[in-house]
Amino acid sequence: MKPNRLLPILLFAIYSFAQTTEVASFDYQQLQPLLHQNSESVQVVNFWATWCAPCIKELPYFEELNKLEGVEVLLVSLDFPKHKQKRLIPFVEKQKLQSKVVHLDDENENYWINEISTTWSGALPATLIYSQNRRGFYEQSFTKSELFKEVKSYF
Repeated sequence: MKPNRLLPILLFAIYSFAQTTEVASFDYQQLQPLLHQNSESVQVVNFWATWCAPCIKELPYFEELNKLEGVEVLLVSLDFPKHKQKRLIPFVEKQKLQSKVVHLDDENENYWINEISTTWSGALPATLIYSQNRRGFYEQSFTKSELFKEVKSYF
């Protein structure tokens, strides 16, 4: 193979490996519209962090749920801002998460926790499920069957 033919292949390989996962960081005001979408789909918003073992355990269930027609999953990471580049993004890449992942970077948790749900103590994991007719907040971890049963009740 001639050297000039090898160069495009080499550049493509370098570019492919150099791409990194993007995880947008939002404050609560920017996140809020994603918590109130007017959609025919059931919206499932999971609040989690890489340091939360029960959160990590249930993430595959949300990933599977995200594949269902009529369901949209949003994973909202509450990792510390200083851990976004070194922990959150590598975790998302390693797990090959297909659900939309955003990072909530807002220090005023006394405000936004209560705005998301007046029943939320701030503990993780926590999940908001809503449709056009119903809205529910769950400060708990789910088994796969519990999560799927709960989401189906919103159709």
